[in-house]
Amino acid sequence: MGKIVIINGPNLNFLGQREIDKYGTTTYKELISELEDYTNNQDKLIFYQSNHEGEICEFIQNIFNNEAIDGLIINPGGYTHTSVAIRDSLLLLNLPIVEVHMTDIRKRENFRKTNLIHDVCEESFVGLGIDGYKKGIDYINEK
Repeated sequence: MGKIVIINGPNLNFLGQREIDKYGTTTYKELISELEDYTNNQDKLIFYQSNHEGEICEFIQNIFNNEAIDGLIINPGGYTHTSVAIRDSLLLLNLPIVEVHMTDIRKRENFRKTNLIHDVCEESFVGLGIDGYKKGIDYINEK
């Protein structure tokens, strides 16, 4: 059984504390715990969160050709709309990539309608909150 990497971008470390009307009260630590419980295997998931674009790119580069990784789930946060660098890093990978957004970015501010990673991901789950991550895990496990 391989591992699934879950990358979260800027401000997701403040889940449960920011924009509760959009993101809910679940904290980032609780998100991790819930997903680990969901898989019944804490060793199956590798979590990474950064507020820095270059660090996210380097993390993605470090999993390049890692045969122990079955897939990647990414919620790049605001970098979804701005980061060609993260997009280019994702293009390095030869594994299933799933995009997740807790809110439905298609129904939010106009600038959020620009999505630079959508077409490099096999699947997207938006507007489902934490369940989007669970659907991403299921999608990768079914591959």
